[in-house]
Amino acid sequence: MSKDIEDFYQLPISERTRLLYLDGTFTFSIRYYGYKVNLYLYRDDYIEVFYNHKQDLIEKIQPLDYQHTRMKFYADQINIKSVAS
Repeated sequence: MSKDIEDFYQLPISERTRLLYLDGTFTFSIRYYGYKVNLYLYRDDYIEVFYNHKQDLIEKIQPLDYQHTRMKFYADQINIKSVAS
């Protein structure tokens, strides 16, 4: 993980949200349990934003975990294999 992206994760969630909205590229979203998970590309890193629609709240923003079972939901939508390597 680059220094810039490490600094990104140290910011408050409201600032990370703002930066993703302004400087990130929204890729698409999936439904995952009680969340709408938006996937963004931000400075060559894929980032997941977990939105709880019942509470109208972004609960977490984290780097895409390429080993997680959620990857099966993404695999049909975009080619991220080249980024994961």
